[in-house]
Amino acid sequence: MPDTKSLRDQLLLRLTLPLVVIVMLDAVVSYFVALHYADLAYDRWLLDSAHSLVQEVKSQQDEVTVDLPQSALEVFRWDDVDQTYFRISSRRAGLLAGDQTVPEPPSGEWNGESPYYFDSTIQDQAVRVVALLLAPAAGGDEVLIAVAETVNKRRAMMNDVLLASVLPQLLLIVATGAYVSRGVDRGLRPLKQLAGSIAQRSPRDLAAISDSDVPLEVRALTHTINDLLQRLAQAMAAQRRFIENAAHQLRTPLAGLKLQAERALRGDDLATIKPALSHINSSVDRVAHLSSQLLALARAEPYMEGGRRFRELDLCALSRACCMDWAPRMLERNIELNFEGPNTPIRLAGDETLLREMLNNLLDNALRYGRADGTISVSLIDGDEPVLAVEDDGPGIAEDELDKVLERFYRISGSPGDGCGLGLPIIREIAELHGARLRLERACPEGGLRVRIIFPAYRREVAAH
Repeated sequence: MPDTKSLRDQLLLRLTLPLVVIVMLDAVVSYFVALHYADLAYDRWLLDSAHSLVQEVKSQQDEVTVDLPQSALEVFRWDDVDQTYFRISSRRAGLLAGDQTVPEPPSGEWNGESPYYFDSTIQDQAVRVVALLLAPAAGGDEVLIAVAETVNKRRAMMNDVLLASVLPQLLLIVATGAYVSRGVDRGLRPLKQLAGSIAQRSPRDLAAISDSDVPLEVRALTHTINDLLQRLAQAMAAQRRFIENAAHQLRTPLAGLKLQAERALRGDDLATIKPALSHINSSVDRVAHLSSQLLALARAEPYMEGGRRFRELDLCALSRACCMDWAPRMLERNIELNFEGPNTPIRLAGDETLLREMLNNLLDNALRYGRADGTISVSLIDGDEPVLAVEDDGPGIAEDELDKVLERFYRISGSPGDGCGLGLPIIREIAELHGARLRLERACPEGGLRVRIIFPAYRREVAAH
């Protein structure tokens, strides 16, 4: 199945995903900030408990004692959530009071000048510990007081803070997502309306789409569609003209062919039938030539060549081969055909079939309208813009007729030959399809026609497309 992507889903994802990430980061930062201040508050309470034990330490005659009544000990240890442990020990006497399981500060990390906080475990329970070191009097003993407390209240507070911060933010995400979703739907509504109006159109309706109620960002799309509709209308109009002209041009020779066939059927002997058969042969040749020209014109139509792939080719080799193909026909008509071109290839990007068709029409026109027993010259000039020129020594074309002969089915009144008025239009269509320029010139003041095709500068990357 094709990978279909929804513009609505992409917009929602691009709008809500950053919001979710920001909210999550905010929740993490809020959690650690709350944790810091919660630890700061509970550490102060823990330090107050340690200071209360300092009051119970006495030093008499270089001997340290602890006077801690049972009632005071019960008050000290009372907590309905956490368990509190303490340890009072001296360097000389060791444990003086409290619990032996209370850990001492790690050696080498504390100088004893200020309270020291650290995390540890007691009976596989995480605890927070504060340690105080009582400096000895002269000759006295050094006393260490350590108070430890489990972290249940801290964790409960962290959970409350996290829930209090995350839950409103989740609600914010939901509310914002709903608002964004509604906003995206409203923003995409003109596109849906545009698609609906296009879907309701008749296939024959190629009028421009109105963009009066279309947002500015969508107008680029409507302008592109309108441009496509305009080009499609032009292509369909050209196709209709082509069909109408083809039907009109074929009607005359076909009618003549039918008339001569009926004349031949009415004849009783060969002498009567032979002129009719001669006219039938001429009409068939004319119909065949006209059909060939019409097919060539159809292939050369720009709208028919939208998907054609141009490839690198040698114009010199192509022209030489085409002249070799025409040489026997020229000899039959006693026409001298000259070819002049460089010995090195002339590279360009093009379609070999169409370029050969263009050369065939150039030579066919020169043969039909050139002078009997005359000369036809084909020349190639290499350069930044290669030039192909075909010249005959016939009567030529008057200056005021040069533009008209490029119109389809136009023939100069009284002109010789049996052409159908499509040779030069086909040449022009193929030249324009290749980005080339067509020039019609008088070969000399006395007459003759020179047709020059000026090709654009060759770019190797063009041939690759």
